[in-house]
This record gives sequence, C-alpha cells and structure tokens, in this order.
Amino acid sequence: MLDLDLSSFDVSWDVPAGKAYGWFVEAPLSIILTIVVGLAFRWFVCRSIDRLVKRAGQGAVPGMIANTKAGELLAEMRPGSNARRHQRAETMGSVLKSIVTGLTFGVVAVMVLAKMNVEVAPIIASAGIVGVALGFGAQNLVKDFLSGVFMILEDQYGVGDTVDLGEATGTVEAVGLRVTRLRDVNGTVWYVRNGEILRVGNQSQNWARTVLDVTVTYETDLDRVQDILQKVATTTYEEEAFHNVIIEPPEVWGVERFDKDGVVVRLVLKTAPAQQWLVARAMRQRIKAEFDRAGIKMPTTFPTVHIDGEA
Repeated sequence: MLDLDLSSFDVSWDVPAGKAYGWFVEAPLSIILTIVVGLAFRWFVCRSIDRLVKRAGQGAVPGMIANTKAGELLAEMRPGSNARRHQRAETMGSVLKSIVTGLTFGVVAVMVLAKMNVEVAPIIASAGIVGVALGFGAQNLVKDFLSGVFMILEDQYGVGDTVDLGEATGTVEAVGLRVTRLRDVNGTVWYVRNGEILRVGNQSQNWARTVLDVTVTYETDLDRVQDILQKVATTTYEEEAFHNVIIEPPEVWGVERFDKDGVVVRLVLKTAPAQQWLVARAMRQRIKAEFDRAGIKMPTTFPTVHIDGEA
C-alpha cells in the first residue's frame, strides 16, 4: 500500500482574493466611471458651444428700430448675410467641438492607462516637452488662430465686405482662421495675418453713409445752395431706382468750413451697405447739372506758370 504524504505539497494560490477583486471588479468600474465622466463633460461643453453658435448665427443690429424704413430694408440690403453668418458660426462650432473632443479623449485615455497600472509619467512628460516646444515655435500661429476664431464668432467682417485693416484696404475675398485675403481697388491681392490685425474698419456692415462736401464761391447765396442740395437729394431718394439704396431721407448739415477757395456745404445720405460710393457718384453728377442750370459756380483753381524771360 503506497502511502502519500500530501503535507509536502503547497496548494495555496499566489494571487490573493483582494488583488483579483481589484483587477476584475474595481479597475473596470473605475475605468467605466472615468469614461462616463469624460463623455458627460464633453456633452456639457458641446452643448454650451451649440448655444454660443446659435446666438452668433442669429446676429444683432444695434440701434436699429424694426418699424423704421431702415429696419424694414435691413434684410434686403444683404440677402445672403444671415445665411453667411449662420454658416460661419456653424463652422466655428464644429472646430471648437473637435478641439474639445480631442482634448477630452486624450485626458480620459491617460487616466484609463493609469487605472491599468501603466506608467503614464513618461507620456505626460513627453507631452509637456512637445507642448513647450510648440508654444515657443508656434506663438504667431496660435495668435493668428485665436484672432481668427474671435473675428468669425463676432462677425467682424465677411466675404464681400469692404474693410480697412490698416496696411491694406479692399474687398474681402476669403476669411480663414490664420489669414484674411482681400483685393484692393487696383486689383492687388493682400494676405493679412489675423494676429496682426489691430483694428478693423468695415465699410459695408449694416449701413453706410455718403458724405458730400460741396464747395461754392463766397459770393454764392448759401440758402439757395442748401435748398438745391436738399431738392436734388430728396428727388434721388424718392426715385424707384434708389428705393433700396438710400434708406433714410437725406439731410443737409449746412456750412462745414471755410476754405481758401470757397465755402464748403455738407450733404449726407444714409445708404445700404457698400452703396455709398454709387450714391456719391450719382449725386455729384446731379448736383453739378443743377448748379449749372441755376447759375451757381463752383470755385476753380488754375495753376500759375512762371516763365523766365530771356537773358
């Protein structure tokens, strides 16, 4: 009969019950909770971005009264402005949500790796080094990008607007997150970095104004001049061709200044966006014709030529 001594065998397990519980219960629950919190944070931020995009897409016209002629014609001035603003706001919302999604998933991935006992310190250190390097090397790029984001969100200008960006003035042909492309009156295309734009003068947003300074001789009856200017401007305002171009009754502001050549009388007309130059050209031609019929002379300056006599 073979007698076996079982006391020499070690039948204990190397993995205790606590470690097994941590691997199969605690760690998965912690990972799931981390993912759920990350998704909830992403949902909350994206919802806030959607609200911001909705407000930016609706836009607003400060100081405009709805029951005035200017308020009624506002939507007719720029037929595609609302659609353009809404589209640009949606684009910016998509970009912002993509950034939030990438950052959230990156943080969640690092936290999940830490829950799985993976050494994440080298990953964080590498990311920090890369971030510092990019921060020093791409400062202008980040500045341009952030400036472009706020320009688009605030709808400072858009494609088709006539703007003054300081060094360059012209019609905007493209608006990007880094650069703005515009073409001046001579046909030159300018590329302006958004981060270098310190101020923007938009000449075609909401409404514009035609300012005409008419110079007459000192011998001219100024009351008669103002009556003629008011008559010409009002007649133009009432014409069907200028119904949606001149949006408010014109005003003669009176004597603006005294020049060496004559007296300057100012006439102003509120116009639709980017229509001030069309109105100015039409008004100059009509004022000149009316002055000729009324016998009103505008001062002229002739150059003086000195001819030396022969020695």
